[in-house]
Amino acid sequence: MVHALFVLAAEEAEPSKTAFYLCGGLLAAWAVVLGLLGLRSAAFPGGERGAYTVMGISGVLVVAAMATAVITA
Repeated sequence: MVHALFVLAAEEAEPSKTAFYLCGGLLAAWAVVLGLLGLRSAAFPGGERGAYTVMGISGVLVVAAMATAVITA
């Protein structure tokens, strides 16, 4: 009985890290996709607009991963 109370208290004290795992996983997958596209095409990302798009998506994913790391710490 006491052990169950300690387990319950520990689960409530520690926030879920699911959001961080999701954002970190998306960032890692994005990095792999960018690497593959960059290796396959010399013209990647296809101009200034493409570069800004890639940088914007990368920036949003990095900020999301950092924010969820701090929030769930």
